Amino acid sequence: MSDTDDAGSRAVETLSTFTNAWVRTTEHALNSAIEANRAARASVGLEGSNGDETLSGTDSLSYRRLDWTTAFDTERPETVDVGDVVTFSKRIDESDVERFALASGDTNRLHLDEEFAGRSRFGGTIAHGTLVSGLISAALARLPGLTIYLSQETQFRAPVSIGDDLTAVCEVAEDLGDGQFRLTTRVFAGETMVIDGEAVVLIDDLPAPGDDR
Repeated sequence: MSDTDDAGSRAVETLSTFTNAWVRTTEHALNSAIEANRAARASVGLEGSNGDETLSGTDSLSYRRLDWTTAFDTERPETVDVGDVVTFSKRIDESDVERFALASGDTNRLHLDEEFAGRSRFGGTIAHGTLVSGLISAALARLPGLTIYLSQETQFRAPVSIGDDLTAVCEVAEDLGDGQFRLTTRVFAGETMVIDGEAVVLIDDLPAPGDDR
């Protein structure tokens, strides 16, 4: 073998060694990120959802917690039809408000400072309106398929106190064609409607099965 051939072989071996090391490092980083995500979800009580953990026969793709309640009132669980109703219920607690304030940057003292908020018209801290409306998105995510928001109209009817038990109720009002649907979207604290509105969503088929880890 000539010196040129020998040098070429060493270069190939060096490149192969580098490539294998890079692949191992990348796989390790990816696996570490996946495990970190799992740990983060577990730390707030989230559980995975897969084909064996369906909701009323639907292929829900949402994570869940045992203290959340969801229902899907439909005659055909595998599809979305006019008249279908999906609900999502949870309690809004202080940690929800604090995490939302940090995530959104909305640190208005009305939501975080009980002494300050006690001097307002509300007589105490209240939840962010956008946090409360997020329960609508949570309900829509429980529809069969992959739900994509296209628009949302929202009217805030009443404040939500920290500790209130809320239920989002979304009813399919119209099939707009091409996978698009118009829904009424309401949130209740007990029997009090705190949010009224409408949404338009696009519902795609779920992605093909893969390694969700």
